[in-house]
Amino acid sequence: MKKKSILIAVSLIVGGSMFAQTTDALSTYTPYTLFGIGELSKQGTSFNKAMGGIGVGVRDKRYINFINPASLTYRDTMSFMTDFGVEQKNIYGADPDTKSAFNTFNMNHFIVSFPTFRKSAMVMGLVPFSDVGYKFEEKETDPEIINKYGDISYQKFGVGGLSKAFIGVAYQFTDRLSAGLEADYYFGTIDRNSNINFNTSNTYRSIITGWDYVIGAFGGKAGIQYSMPLKNAYELTLGATYSFKTSLKGDVTRYAKAMTNSGTIDTTYMETSNDVGIKLPSELAAGFSLKKGDKWIIGADFVRQDWSKTSFRETPGVDFTTSASTQFKAGFEYTPNRNDIRYYLKRVSYRAGVYYENSYMNLNGNNIKSTGVTLGINLPVYTDHNAVGLAVDMGQRGSLKNNLIRERYIMFIINIHLHDIWFKKFRYD
Repeated sequence: MKKKSILIAVSLIVGGSMFAQTTDALSTYTPYTLFGIGELSKQGTSFNKAMGGIGVGVRDKRYINFINPASLTYRDTMSFMTDFGVEQKNIYGADPDTKSAFNTFNMNHFIVSFPTFRKSAMVMGLVPFSDVGYKFEEKETDPEIINKYGDISYQKFGVGGLSKAFIGVAYQFTDRLSAGLEADYYFGTIDRNSNINFNTSNTYRSIITGWDYVIGAFGGKAGIQYSMPLKNAYELTLGATYSFKTSLKGDVTRYAKAMTNSGTIDTTYMETSNDVGIKLPSELAAGFSLKKGDKWIIGADFVRQDWSKTSFRETPGVDFTTSASTQFKAGFEYTPNRNDIRYYLKRVSYRAGVYYENSYMNLNGNNIKSTGVTLGINLPVYTDHNAVGLAVDMGQRGSLKNNLIRERYIMFIINIHLHDIWFKKFRYD
């Protein structure tokens, strides 16, 4: 029975002592990305993320709110906007036996938006959709096996993720009603590997096995918003979005290789299939916002996506299933005086928010939950429409109960927003 442990690929034991830090350049680092398509990226710019991630029912002519394509029509009719953002994430993991820390730095998004006709506008962009990044390693400790086979280590690691390129259009049907459509293209690679390394033996070759996914698929989203002016400069906006179900297309390669200590690799098994077998379920979101002129705005979103009928490749030794995911988000923004010409800090917008997520991951009968608090500011540059946005997302995922892993994270987002007016004629040169 002891010898069999050498021939079996190491399986993840969530909450086990095999959790180890790595210095690999990963886009994320969390053991929960071992499952499904990894960690789903939080959508939006610093404008959204500083307010808990809301955006379904938010309209603001200063920024691009691509969470709901219907919001694109609320703008200056000749305005061209560009948005670029980066993020830095610090992750602190812990289970009953070990602790770890890891940090990443990634481009978050690049988006442009411009008007097409008097009542319509377009948006194009590139954003992350999911990330995979993990590495586990355990050394063989059985003296009998070590004496016979030498130093042996078991590894399991993964890297990659999906990105989303999109183009959307919105139309203003009435002064209160607008709708939008978005075409999406999901693409990327996900590599998952399980290795058994004979580090000191010249007789036995290391075993390298894994799955490589190369994915490309089209999807879409529809959105609608309805605004109602109220008394005393108040305005209420209701919004909803629906993302269509998508079957991911591409190739999946299953391989097994043997490697000597000198680095010679022999491929012992290779099979490629064009059936990825992964479906993104439809998503329904609803939200609202209440604002008073340019002074303040408050809002909330609810998002639901049913993953229960979506299956992924099984992970040996782990009781993993999918379930419906839900998100609750709430946030606000306050600007003391957007047109103040004497005091700069009165033109700065201050933001805060909270969120709660019940993810699609279910381990050992327990859904993985996340909670967090967000803060941020918007710093105008020359004019109110050009700005640098800063956001901080502080949260926790998982717990130390039920043999799970608890992760606490701090994410910093820096956002640059540029605004210009097309076809503007100056009276004086």
